[in-house]
Amino acid sequence: MKNIKSHYIALEAKNCERGDYLEEKFELQSKETYSQIRNTVISAQSKVAAVVNTTMVQAYWEIGEQIYLACDRNDRAEYGKSLLKYLSEELTREFGKGFTERNLRNMRQFYQLFPIRHTLCTELSWSHYRLLMRIDNEERRTFYQEECAKARWSVRQLERQINTMYYDRMLASTNKSKVADEINQLEPKPEYEKIIKDPYVLEFLDLEANPHYYEKDLEQAIIDHLQKFLLELGRGFCFEARQKHFVFDNEHFYIDLVFYNYILKCHVLFDLKIGKLTHQDLGQMQMYVNYYTRELMNKGDNPPIGIVLCADKSDSVVKYTLPEDNKQIFASKYMTYLPTEEELKKALNLDDYIKIDNSDLKE
Repeated sequence: MKNIKSHYIALEAKNCERGDYLEEKFELQSKETYSQIRNTVISAQSKVAAVVNTTMVQAYWEIGEQIYLACDRNDRAEYGKSLLKYLSEELTREFGKGFTERNLRNMRQFYQLFPIRHTLCTELSWSHYRLLMRIDNEERRTFYQEECAKARWSVRQLERQINTMYYDRMLASTNKSKVADEINQLEPKPEYEKIIKDPYVLEFLDLEANPHYYEKDLEQAIIDHLQKFLLELGRGFCFEARQKHFVFDNEHFYIDLVFYNYILKCHVLFDLKIGKLTHQDLGQMQMYVNYYTRELMNKGDNPPIGIVLCADKSDSVVKYTLPEDNKQIFASKYMTYLPTEEELKKALNLDDYIKIDNSDLKE
């Protein structure tokens, strides 16, 4: 009887070990299958990225050529300005927001700086060429174009090389291979870039940008709640935009939330910062306010308001940034209808979000 019992115990232990082995084997096989599928997806995305970017570059070059020829190869300022305005309105109406007057001017400049079509590099995207177009010297521009294509630099790598005067460093260096290799340590190339997140590609394909692309999970949760809170608060708030996108000198900026207050007759811009407030955050908001003041204010509007919400982990600090030329007569009226500092702190509920975020990570 004792031997039979021992036999069953040994058999059960063996089955248990076999069960662990099968579970471990399944896990390894699953990870291997996932890795293979992931590589397939990355390869497919890379191919799509290459096709879209090549097509975009070729199309923008042709558009630039057509605009340049339409102006009869002369810088006829008045005609050119009117033509760009007309083309922008018509193209935007039919194909979306990728054809602003500024973008069309960039396309014309693209053709002027790279007039020989077959010299365009299929390895480079429109974002690459936007950076190259900022280089005045033709010799330098050609150098960066060729080096970028040869080394397959990402956009961020190209920008760093230009800003750190790679051309001059290469000329002065006796160890050129060492200088060339530095970029991979200082600005590592991403494993792959998801093409759908590129704002230029979204514009070219006339696709709507998903605001969640540009937000981290915690920021997204807070902004979701803040948006709902302001609309429920009333006091004249009308939702206008989320992750409002605009471009300066090939840099992309996104304002977290934009409202229009019909009582105050002004735009109210909100930007959320996770961490301690810095003077750069206030300077960036000042730039947003200036942009709205100069570009997007309608007749009869009051100056826009910028609100930076700094969600410091120890406390929620709320700061207001008003335009430099703000008239104090508006300040008290603004405060009457805007949420108070305490209301905004309560709306952020940052401690609760951090607890939820941490618990999710533990799971």
